Amino acid sequence: MTLLEKILIVDDSVSQLELLCHYLGDSVYRIIKATSAQEALKIALQEELDLIITDVVMPDMSGFELCRSLKKNPATQKVPIVICSSKNLEIDKFWGMKQGAAAYVSKPFTREQLLYAIKSVAVPM
Repeated sequence: MTLLEKILIVDDSVSQLELLCHYLGDSVYRIIKATSAQEALKIALQEELDLIITDVVMPDMSGFELCRSLKKNPATQKVPIVICSSKNLEIDKFWGMKQGAAAYVSKPFTREQLLYAIKSVAVPM
């Protein structure tokens, strides 16, 4: 059995952010939204998160840079990260995993693909 309660979703596109929230809307997760990687870093240090879902292509700081920052910080290094990105080449997926992502989902994706990725990285109780 796995326990995921609080999920941070990071995407600079409001429509993509809303889609992700919609996909998880029927779930028991508490969703926190961030529209930039910098905002996500602040939230990650203030909240006890169970999972972070992030886009890659964002202004100022990419999702890859966000992953690196989170994985370097002892306070956030154990939080699993799922990347949801339009960057869908194998090298992008490889690079995302090298930066610390636990799963990589390419856009466009289905609700089922997203939920599968979330379940695959959930930390056992």
